[in-house]
Amino acid sequence: MPYTPPTWPVSVKGVAVDSRRRVLLLKNEREESELPGGRLEQVEPTPELTVEREIEEETGWTVKARQLLDVWTYQPLPETLPGRRVVIVTYGCTVLTPDMKPVVSNEHQELGLFTSAEVPGLTMPDGYKQSIVTRYERM
Repeated sequence: MPYTPPTWPVSVKGVAVDSRRRVLLLKNEREESELPGGRLEQVEPTPELTVEREIEEETGWTVKARQLLDVWTYQPLPETLPGRRVVIVTYGCTVLTPDMKPVVSNEHQELGLFTSAEVPGLTMPDGYKQSIVTRYERM
């Protein structure tokens, strides 16, 4: 039997930090906090452009994706998405509209800005938390 490699969707996410050093997070339908971003598609020529567009669509912020922070595989709890895996790629982003208040789109339930000290207590995958720690370390 020939080998068939896995084909998992890829999601690109951005760690965007405002001028007060608070990270932008969104709440999803599973009541988890997550980084803004979305599925990598062939619309843009690079993952960086995808994350920049997604953050603007989801929050109104204009950002520039800078350094690659992390790549990891997210496997949701079986009761939420059985057998599903998603490759997550995170980028550190510079906010180009730092004085603009971000707004939540219809894709999420709410939006918040959190200090690095608040992040560990949030309900979110550990991979996102690690990407946020890495971003703060590189600031």
